[in-house]
Amino acid sequence: MFEVIFNFLNANKDAFFLAGYKLFSAVIIIIAGIIIYTIFRKLIKHVGASNAQIDDALLSLLWRALKYALIIVCLIMILDVFGINATGLVALLGTAGVAVGLALKDTLGNIAAGIVLLVLKSYRKGDFIEFDGFMGTIKDFDLFTTKLETPDGVLISAPNSTVWRNPIKNYSRNAKRRMDLVIGISYGDSIDTAYRVMREIVDAEPRFLQEPAPQIVVQSLSDSSVNILLRAWAPADAYWDVYWKHMRLIKEKIEAAGLSIPFPQRTVRLIT
Repeated sequence: MFEVIFNFLNANKDAFFLAGYKLFSAVIIIIAGIIIYTIFRKLIKHVGASNAQIDDALLSLLWRALKYALIIVCLIMILDVFGINATGLVALLGTAGVAVGLALKDTLGNIAAGIVLLVLKSYRKGDFIEFDGFMGTIKDFDLFTTKLETPDGVLISAPNSTVWRNPIKNYSRNAKRRMDLVIGISYGDSIDTAYRVMREIVDAEPRFLQEPAPQIVVQSLSDSSVNILLRAWAPADAYWDVYWKHMRLIKEKIEAAGLSIPFPQRTVRLIT
């Protein structure tokens, strides 16, 4: 029995040696692929940690792309080591990829739009945006969908291709925002008094930015009132607090100064 096994091994030692060599080479290729992936992943993490402007979703995309690219390269190299012609396999995968791409064109369109949005940094998690009639805070963002929460607590999940096809308003990107506060006074009231009241309001509010400087002007002469406009800039994170506070404060200060806020009026002449 042992003699038969010995004779078999002796007769096929070259084949066993070649098979062992190929298996060893395949293991080396796999280990090298893992080492390369680990090095590049640590490098990507280091770049992301040192640069806060790089989005986490973009880093995740780079990791996945690197992972699948290394898997494909290692697979082709292993097939080549075992003497399998990978040209036909690559052609088959290319044909299958075209067929799958046609079948999943909408999904691939979302992925492409997601990559473009990531690269252009149109918005980030936590930004307050508006697009296609929807408005809310970004809660999550991946290659397929953008999820945002509306001010009334509704969660909206939109395909990235839909977001990309529409103009995007990002209310959080800039550090400051402008607000227009309009109050109407009677035609019989003093505009100078209204200006003085508005100026006192501006001077008392430290969150109004001095550059660009606040403006107080007569916006329009409407049917029933003279509309006074206070145009001022405030930090983006304090915009609504400042806006709501001063919409109430302007009314109180205008009335305390003896000015009136007229109701719409119309004069009717009866001819008999």
